[in-house]
Amino acid sequence: MISPRPDGPRRGGGVPSPGPTSARCSKAGLPHLAKSALAVVTGASCAFAAALVALNLADGSGPATRAAAPWYQQIHKAPIAAAGAAEKARNGDGARLSSQERATTRPKARCTVNRVLAPSCGAWWGVAVNDYPQPKALRAFERKIDRSVAIYHRYYRGKKVFPSRTDIALAREPGRRRLLMLNWKPDAGESWARVASGSMDGHIDELSAHIKQKFPERFWLAIHHEPEEEVREQAGSGYRAADYRAMFRHVVKRFRRNGVDNVVFSMIYMGYSGYVVKPWFKTLYPGNDVVDWIGFDAYADPSVKTFAHLVDRAAPREHKLGIAGFYRWARKNLSNRKPLMLSEWGGTEMSGDPRDKAELFRSIARQIKSYPALKALIYWDAQNGHKFGNTRVDASDQSLRAYRKLGHMPYFNPPVPRR
Repeated sequence: MISPRPDGPRRGGGVPSPGPTSARCSKAGLPHLAKSALAVVTGASCAFAAALVALNLADGSGPATRAAAPWYQQIHKAPIAAAGAAEKARNGDGARLSSQERATTRPKARCTVNRVLAPSCGAWWGVAVNDYPQPKALRAFERKIDRSVAIYHRYYRGKKVFPSRTDIALAREPGRRRLLMLNWKPDAGESWARVASGSMDGHIDELSAHIKQKFPERFWLAIHHEPEEEVREQAGSGYRAADYRAMFRHVVKRFRRNGVDNVVFSMIYMGYSGYVVKPWFKTLYPGNDVVDWIGFDAYADPSVKTFAHLVDRAAPREHKLGIAGFYRWARKNLSNRKPLMLSEWGGTEMSGDPRDKAELFRSIARQIKSYPALKALIYWDAQNGHKFGNTRVDASDQSLRAYRKLGHMPYFNPPVPRR
């Protein structure tokens, strides 16, 4: 499959290339940055615990009535403020779901969540919003899709301290239950080899103290997502695949040594088959003892019409070599037990036919159960410019309506755990 994906300054656009680019990806809390195109195996990407507080008494779902209110009303069906007239005009009132379409989100069977935040039924529904300020952008997105998201995805790099006050406030916002997915590049200004040798230990210790004091909830932490295109196998580069593996392992073990036990560590790939065939590719994987989730980032170009194509079909050259799509490849070659996530994904408007994105969304309803290891889908909602296109869910009334309906499926509404 050929699948362009967005990117920030790390890529300048154009066709996929394993070579260096003029700038590193700078998603240091800047998820709004435009992204450029790549061809991928399942899609490509460069690529944002549990939080809960009492619901507002004013809307009748607060502590006084929680016992009587079903969990799905407390979590994802909490009242969402009506959009302003301008936003209604932009989104199109006609795209709202009817009461008949909006089926109950209660699962048929009891659903549990394990210690690494994997639900026993269904999958989390999340977003990386690309406008600022983030709280306003996130709430606007939730109004558009007529539900709260389960995962809020945000990016950091270098010596930033996280979760930030904003992250914590969003995770604990009254009337919502949002899990945090934080994405950190510890090697900014360093190298993978230097971090593996301890150059960021002081900051990891500071982060450890901050997390233990400020945010005991479980949350995901991805360590330098999408490392494939930055691998430099030359001796001494500091960016060999083995250096990445050593860095990831060192960071995780440092956090654990410091007593941080609420972080769910995630390894995030681009999923681009041009890298899967590299002799060093398997070396990147840090090991099952330090990886809790495996993620990949999939974006649909005009040739991608269905979810199955998006997540599990190799690009033509690799397909001819008998290489499976990234979903099957990861299950066979990395782990057949770890939960998987689409840490970023999106449909574009590049075909010129607004029906295509809506059909992509509709195909998920038909096909998602064929991919039971996928336990989280985090949408990249952005206007990415002419080189990649518009992945916003409301690029058309058709796509917005299809996305809203999808988000109300019981499958995408497992119960978010309490703090």
